[in-house]
Amino acid sequence: MQQLSSLVDVRSEEYRLNQLHNMRLAKELEERQQAARFARPVRDLERLKRQNKLFVRDRIEALLDPDTPFLELSTLAANKAYNGEVPGAAQVVGIGIVAGREVVIHADDASVKGGAWYPLSVKKIVRALDIAIENCLPVVHLCDCAGGFLPLQAEFFADRYHAGRILRNQSILSKMGIPQVGIVMGHCSAGGAYVPALCDYNIIVEGAGAIFLGGPPVVKAATGAEISAEELGGAHLHTSVSGTGDYVASTELHAIALARDVVARFSAPVKASVNRAAPEPPAYCASELYGIVPRDPRTQFDMREIIARLVDGSRLHEHKPRYGETLVCGFARLHGYQVGILANNGVLLGESALKGAHFIQLCDRSRTPLLFFQNTTGFMVGRDYERRGITKDGAKLIMAVSGASVPKFTIICNASHGAGTYAMAGRAFDPRFVFTWPQSQISAMGAEQAAGVLTHVKARQLARHNGHLATEELAAIRQPILEEYRERSSAYYATSELWDDGILDPVDTRNALAIALSASLNSPIASPHYGVFRM
Repeated sequence: MQQLSSLVDVRSEEYRLNQLHNMRLAKELEERQQAARFARPVRDLERLKRQNKLFVRDRIEALLDPDTPFLELSTLAANKAYNGEVPGAAQVVGIGIVAGREVVIHADDASVKGGAWYPLSVKKIVRALDIAIENCLPVVHLCDCAGGFLPLQAEFFADRYHAGRILRNQSILSKMGIPQVGIVMGHCSAGGAYVPALCDYNIIVEGAGAIFLGGPPVVKAATGAEISAEELGGAHLHTSVSGTGDYVASTELHAIALARDVVARFSAPVKASVNRAAPEPPAYCASELYGIVPRDPRTQFDMREIIARLVDGSRLHEHKPRYGETLVCGFARLHGYQVGILANNGVLLGESALKGAHFIQLCDRSRTPLLFFQNTTGFMVGRDYERRGITKDGAKLIMAVSGASVPKFTIICNASHGAGTYAMAGRAFDPRFVFTWPQSQISAMGAEQAAGVLTHVKARQLARHNGHLATEELAAIRQPILEEYRERSSAYYATSELWDDGILDPVDTRNALAIALSASLNSPIASPHYGVFRM
């Protein structure tokens, strides 16, 4: 493969201004993540101490193998919801190494509303279990759930992808033969009671853990009986009488040690066979990404400069470099894994779509995982492009993306708008993981375009009635639209709603992708097969 030659002038004023801007964004991301992970009211931390409970982060640290990475997902879920009072959606999920095995970890954060499930908490748990199903990964549940947050029950209880989906996904994992371990570290009530009950193995911490469909207050209200939590669903009852529990632990650390011992007995996975070589670092420094990504998301830049700072040796075997130039396609290696890269270099044209569809088929045939780097305003519009069949050609790319059997991974580097979001393996197309960068935007169209369209519609409505908008009136209509669009298309809004699997500092992208790639290979890769391509 040929090494990419960087044309970036790291001494230029433009580079320096971009660098300052993006380093500030990275610092802001770090601060927000730290707050979501650790900032809790003193009273809540003291409550955990009185109950002899560890903080959720300490529980996970004790569970993981020492000095191994933990790919945390959706750290900033719910950061724009519930008045900012439910950091991380009261859940911690991610992929880590336990007793030498790659596992999905799902942990209730009892320092946030007692671990109660909010609508976005449920969505985050469901997503974690979807990842386990897609990648055939065992799951360890650290259970400490006060049940659903009842004032919002209508938003998480009855729909297809709400609370019941957690239990359905657990059942599917069991059907697939993928083991789960539940550690009951606190009260698990209502739907939360079924999480450990649906695990292959579960462990209850004596004196703290309990499992019951209705806790003591519910029993009192329903039957008039007064009963303690320990009598109703404690460790002794469930391990000696009901059989709901398997093991009793004297402390949380004891329970974690038991769980590690259980996981150590899981059969080692046979990973999917893909082309792999010894890894090597990129030839260019990842920190230069800060100076490459422009301050203004509307400014175009060469995606090859991004690729050069992520892939092994900064080498790319580019596919059809002179055709469909607004889409860069090529083979590279990332931590030794051969990958096929599709990266936007502008608006998608018909030729770009055809090139991308062809390249995806080549990767699918050679069992090469696909990496999509999004920075596009979508597909080109206009009479001439429609006459040349851009919709038909775009459909081919969408068909190829949808039908590819190899693992797909998506990084939203900058702009992600319109059908370009879909054609470049957006969330709706089931990539194994979707990550965003701090300055990225995702929406049906850019804020400027949306404001222009909606302002134009309003002006035309008035014109029908002989009305006319002055320049100041047009600006008054346009500005609120701009502000709302910018807010709702931001990376922080997207990650709050779990449209992605988390925001990454650009310099962490290579390692995050390596962990995701490794995890994906626990699942077999099917033979290539497609639907009908409209020719």
